[in-house]
Amino acid sequence: MEVDEVSGEVVDACIGIHRDLGPGLLESVYELVLAGELQRRGFLIDRQLPVDIEYQGRNYSAAFRVDLMVNGCLVLEIKSVEQLMKVHAKQLLTYLRLTRLPVGLLLNFAGATMKEGIRRVVNDYRQPMATSASPRLRVNQDLGE
Repeated sequence: MEVDEVSGEVVDACIGIHRDLGPGLLESVYELVLAGELQRRGFLIDRQLPVDIEYQGRNYSAAFRVDLMVNGCLVLEIKSVEQLMKVHAKQLLTYLRLTRLPVGLLLNFAGATMKEGIRRVVNDYRQPMATSASPRLRVNQDLGE
């Protein structure tokens, strides 16, 4: 299944969860329920996946954790905040760059509707990792970027 198909299934699951549970729960609750729903749909899910990074020849074990990884190809960053901010998209973009994955979804369950809380973030950086952040990164969503 391609990443766009996986993304579509994730969005569908999120809308159903938001409709049934509503806004206002902790991020950890939405993460747990979304992971369960996606597993029920047949996806391979990793929760709080530790990710190592390498910087200037040194390896840093479990430098950060991805909320959810779906089928090894889609990073999900779960939020339950009044309003998404630029820093949230930048956080996900950094995760994508460091995992060398092209697409992630920033999912905010706190809004009145789930539709307003979904942002697709795209990592256009295709070259091998450099020792510093590349200016060729792009956030593909409407957080003012």
